Amino acid sequence: MAAFKIVIVTVCLIGVSKAGVLLPAARFAAAPLAPVVPAVAAVNTNYDPLPQYTYAYNVQDALTGDNKSQQETRDGDVVKGSYSLVEPDGTVRTVIYTADPINGFNAIVQRGPLVHKALVPVAPVAKVFG
Repeated sequence: MAAFKIVIVTVCLIGVSKAGVLLPAARFAAAPLAPVVPAVAAVNTNYDPLPQYTYAYNVQDALTGDNKSQQETRDGDVVKGSYSLVEPDGTVRTVIYTADPINGFNAIVQRGPLVHKALVPVAPVAKVFG
């Protein structure tokens, strides 16, 4: 039985190669090698010892029900911020966080009351049969 399998596989390989399905070996010839130049990493000398930024955004999309917001401020190594979103059950989750080199990352999670979702009108489905 094993000899029969070997014969079948061999015949299949010969048939495929004769049919031109396999690419000729010339297509796989290696391209001439270029000299290898060691890569030198660029060093950024524009280091800011006191980085500062502030950003905020707010999304209120009645069509998709996507309601979320975030704000964050960085002053040196201290980051403070918060974000909130509406959970699938309609409650509001708010996270207030701070991060610094001494205390690490700390977050306070609050859960608010249910938010009543606005119903988006849906067109009635036409009856196809009957």
